[in-house]
Amino acid sequence: MHKSRHAVAAYGLALIGLAASQVATARDLTIVSWGGNFQDAQRELFFAPFAKQTGKKVLDQSWDGGVGVLDAKVKAGNPNWDVVEVEGEDLVLGCESGLYEKIEWAKIGNKADFIPEAVSDCGVGNIVWNTGLSWDGDKLKTEPTSWADFFDLEKIPGKRGLRKGPKYALEFALIADGVKLADVYTVLRTPEGVDRAFKKLDSIKSDIVWWEAAAQPLQMLSAGDIVMSSSYNDRITGFNTNEGKNFKFLWNGSVSAIDSWAVLKGSENKDQAMDFIAFASKPEAQAKLPKYIAYGLTNKNANEFVPADLKHTLPTTPENLAQSIPIDVEFWVDNIEPLTERFNAWVVQK
Repeated sequence: MHKSRHAVAAYGLALIGLAASQVATARDLTIVSWGGNFQDAQRELFFAPFAKQTGKKVLDQSWDGGVGVLDAKVKAGNPNWDVVEVEGEDLVLGCESGLYEKIEWAKIGNKADFIPEAVSDCGVGNIVWNTGLSWDGDKLKTEPTSWADFFDLEKIPGKRGLRKGPKYALEFALIADGVKLADVYTVLRTPEGVDRAFKKLDSIKSDIVWWEAAAQPLQMLSAGDIVMSSSYNDRITGFNTNEGKNFKFLWNGSVSAIDSWAVLKGSENKDQAMDFIAFASKPEAQAKLPKYIAYGLTNKNANEFVPADLKHTLPTTPENLAQSIPIDVEFWVDNIEPLTERFNAWVVQK
């Protein structure tokens, strides 16, 4: 995940010459994101316009994620980063550890204008992406309509891909086994639910090809090594746009995740940092991003500004949102270690 997930998902984009390589001074707001084409788009759509509007220099850097990096900066005092884009787990862990300034929601906007997962004491959600079922529409004769089809080797024979790890795999297994979307994490919080998920995975274990890098499902589908795979919606849309493919993405039963803007505790530029988040969270600003990359928009009012031909590609379009569930970040913060240990033991069993 992290930097590699975002790096090549964007559509073609030329670099612009904002102050990414300039040396920061104490008065320069520094924004940190994931690098690659995604950050190029952010620089053009958010960083540069905000700098122009305020008349103040804005610098940007990239990172690979990990709350330990932020912890070290905050504990050292006077951190040289101000606004940082963080994934859900790092937002929760950092908030619990006091690594972030409290969000000034009165400055950001009305909480009710945002999807619930975007609202936090320590962060403001900025993008949403979904992990769901994908396939090559030009190759697969029988198209899946649910995760149950993914687990049905008779209906759709062939190898299928899943991200290596318990996260997402367990959710999809339960959905395929008939658990309602609203009940997935209630079931997964029980020992019986975890057993049920692994039992379902057992049913197709010999036909699973595990992937780790975000580009792998696209490569394996293109080569015909697999007939279906879990993948990221933005990757599918970007690949279709850039490579002329007809890959499909199933919103039904997909799981959404969210990144958030957070402000490091002790930031010298706290006020300016909050102003930037408010600027980047406006619906008109957010609505410009889908032109470059198919991330969902956290401000619900942004959908009306998105071009009609792009809306179907976004996780937060109402009809797509209704078919998915948000990942339960608290569940995975609490359970990632024991479930990863069990998954790793299970995956090598014959």
